[in-house]
Amino acid sequence: MSHPDLVAAARKLAPELCARTDEVEQARRVPADLSDQVAAAGFYRAFVPEALGGDEMHPGLANAGIEELARSDASVAWVAFIGMTSGSSLAGIPEAAAREVFADGETLVTGVFAPMGRAEREGDGYRTSGRWSWGSGADNADWILGGCRMFKDGEPELSRGGGQRSHMVLFPRDQVNIVGNWNASGLCGTGSGDFEVADALVPDQRIVGFSQDAPLERPLYQFPRFGLLALGIAAVALGTARAALDDLVALAGGKTPMGSRRPLAERPATQSDVAKAEAVLGSARLFFYDAIDRCYARAEAGDPLPAEFRRDLRLATTHAVQAAAETVDRMYHLGGGSSVHRSHPLQRRFRDIHVATQHLMVAPPTLEVIGKTYLGVDVDTGQL
Repeated sequence: MSHPDLVAAARKLAPELCARTDEVEQARRVPADLSDQVAAAGFYRAFVPEALGGDEMHPGLANAGIEELARSDASVAWVAFIGMTSGSSLAGIPEAAAREVFADGETLVTGVFAPMGRAEREGDGYRTSGRWSWGSGADNADWILGGCRMFKDGEPELSRGGGQRSHMVLFPRDQVNIVGNWNASGLCGTGSGDFEVADALVPDQRIVGFSQDAPLERPLYQFPRFGLLALGIAAVALGTARAALDDLVALAGGKTPMGSRRPLAERPATQSDVAKAEAVLGSARLFFYDAIDRCYARAEAGDPLPAEFRRDLRLATTHAVQAAAETVDRMYHLGGGSSVHRSHPLQRRFRDIHVATQHLMVAPPTLEVIGKTYLGVDVDTGQL
C-alpha cells in the first residue's frame, strides 16, 4: 500500500501556516479549516490500521512529516502528532467499533492517556465521568479519548498484576464539554486545555484494550504506547529547533549588533555557536531516527521489543528534545534584542520549545529510569 509523503505535504502547507501563525496563537487553537487541511494531507490517519483504511505508517516517516510541519508552526504540528498517535488506539478495540469511529480518512481522534476519569461497570458498559487536562486538539476532534480507572460495585477492578485497571475510553465529541481554559506561554495554538465528561455510558467495545489482551500483530503496534507518544514530542522539538536555526541565519546577515561594526554573521562567536548548534541538533536527530528504524526493523521481523530497545528509543527521544531546546536557546541568545519582539519568530520558537520540554514523556526523570537500566539497578521498565 502506498502512503502519503507527509514531508512533502507539510512543505505544501508551509506558506499558509507561516502566514497564519499569529491567528493560531490568538485563537488558542488550530482553526477548523487548517485542521481540515492537515487531515486531508493524511496526518491524522498515519497510525490508523490499514485494515480500517488508515495508512499504518513507519513511525520514522510519519514523524519526519511532523518535524517538517513544526518548522512552520509548532502548535499545528503538536495537534497533528496527537491526532496521529491517538489514531493508533483504534488497533486496540474490536474492528466493528473501530470502523464506526474511523468513519472516513479525515477523522480526528485526540485525547489524554492519563487515568483522570472514573468508569463504573453498568450492564454491558461503563458509566463514566471525569475531567482531563492537556486535551490538545479537542476542539476539532470527532472522537476524544480519556484515561479512566475502572470500578465494579464501587470497588476497584484489578489487573492480573494486582493493580487497579485503567483503560482509555472513546467518547463521541457530543458527549464531551471543552472547557476552553488553555492560556500558556508557548504552544499557544494547541488548545491543550481541559475537557470533561459527565455520566456517559460507554459500551465495552469503545474501551481501548478491554476486549483485546494483546496489540495487533503488526510492526507499528509493537511500539510501546507511551514511546510512540513521546516520538511526536521530539519531532515537534526537532522541527522547532531547525526553524530557529533558519531564523538566526536569516537575521544574522542583515543585523549589526549595537557597538559592533560587523554584521552578526561575521562575528566569530556567532559562527562558532551556529556550528555547535548544527552538530548538537544533527547528531541528536540521527540518533532519534536510527532508534526508530532499529525498533521498527525488529518489529517487522516479528520479534517483540525487549527492554533495551524500548530504553534506547526513549533515550533518543528525550535527548532529541533536550538537544532541540539547547539549540533554540543558543539561537535566541544570538539574536539579541531582536529575539524578544513579537514580530520576530525566534521568540515564538523559544516559548514553544520550553512548553514541549515540560511534557512528562520527555521530562528529566525519564533519564533516571533509563540510567538505572544501564547501571543494572532494579527499575520498572514498564515506564518505558
